[in-house]
Amino acid sequence: MSSRYLKKVDELHPIIDRKTSEGDLLAAAIARSEPAVRELIRRNNPRLFRVARGIVSTDAEAEDVVQETYLAAFRRLDSFRGASAFSTWITRIAINNALMHQRRKRPEEEYDTVIESDVSSVLPFPGSPLENAEGQLGRHQLRRILEEVVNGLPPELRLVFVLSETEGMTNKEIARDLEINPITVKTRLFRARKWLRLDLERRIKGGFNSIFPFDGLRCANMAERVVQDLREQEYL
Repeated sequence: MSSRYLKKVDELHPIIDRKTSEGDLLAAAIARSEPAVRELIRRNNPRLFRVARGIVSTDAEAEDVVQETYLAAFRRLDSFRGASAFSTWITRIAINNALMHQRRKRPEEEYDTVIESDVSSVLPFPGSPLENAEGQLGRHQLRRILEEVVNGLPPELRLVFVLSETEGMTNKEIARDLEINPITVKTRLFRARKWLRLDLERRIKGGFNSIFPFDGLRCANMAERVVQDLREQEYL
């Protein structure tokens, strides 16, 4: 078999793996390559799930949003012009889908009214007599961690942070009481919040990038569902 023929075969059926560029994946996906579709799903699953989960209330809702997002994106892939990264483009679709999902839920939530006594019997407020021992322990542990990280702030940052977050004072009020410039207060609050974020990330050993994970079997199952739907729609 000639090398020219082999090159033609490779062009028609490119090898898709984790090293394949996004541009090559998109070209193959437009040509209805199932491996390319699966690889695009694998690469974008964690980000899309976190974005959706940041808007909707449950993991199940987020998975529905992500699945809808992939189906919409692949059906419209011909319209993608590459003005931004594919991940950026599909993330915008996910955000829109999640927001629409929430709007569809809102009418139901508006009529889902319960009296205060019903709420307290199911979900007791912190410190209430009905709060169980596990809830109290979790609350105490959270308070201890927060106290430790706040105590670790440099004194000039800790003071403005406590006045702002604990006492609810405005920047102008803090500046007036401490006799410093409001811009200085704003700067110190920014530095304090950044410090706290980094300290919390260090303490939880994984940082905020570890929340709402979506990998392994869940990721594979998403790919299977999307591919099956695309087959039913005769996209693949």
